[in-house]
Amino acid sequence: MPFSEPAALDFAAFSIAGNAFPAYKVFMIAVAMGIFLTLLYILTKTRIGMTIQAALSYPETVQNLGHNVPLVFMCVFGVGTAMAGLAGVIAGPVLGVFPGMAVQLGSIVFVTIVIGGLGSLWGALVASLIIGWMQTFATAYDVTAEQVLTAIGFTKPELIWDHPLQDLWTLTLPQLGPILPYLLMIIVLVLRPQGLMGNRES
Repeated sequence: MPFSEPAALDFAAFSIAGNAFPAYKVFMIAVAMGIFLTLLYILTKTRIGMTIQAALSYPETVQNLGHNVPLVFMCVFGVGTAMAGLAGVIAGPVLGVFPGMAVQLGSIVFVTIVIGGLGSLWGALVASLIIGWMQTFATAYDVTAEQVLTAIGFTKPELIWDHPLQDLWTLTLPQLGPILPYLLMIIVLVLRPQGLMGNRES
């Protein structure tokens, strides 16, 4: 379905190196930061947030203290679902609205959680920034595998199309951009299975 940004935000907020930055993306960043700060306050400064964090780590103990842990989990799931819906509405004008939105975004959300660490809000923020920067720089810099391999001492074969590694020699960084977050996830799982800032095992 066609879904465009509101007319009030359909202008360039500022320009960087001759590239205009849309006001709607500034709005998206502001909304995302607002959600993050609200969640951070609730989880760290309120009784409800303390109960949620305790229930994630020690559900039986929290249950014995008189809290309804299944109800806590149900409410957390409901709030998470509402936030996912809000994210879909906010991102709709940029990504487009189509039935497979969840499939497209679900995998990268999973990668972000694994890299950041299960249960860590700061970890999710750091992981999302790292992934965003990786994919942005991969798109912006047209570096080829040939340049990298030549720089580290390999010699380009004369008959590239007959070489068994011809696909490797013709790769470019923009082509690798979509898989870089998954490579980073593998590295994080090998070196730190609980994630960058996770306290619980993923």
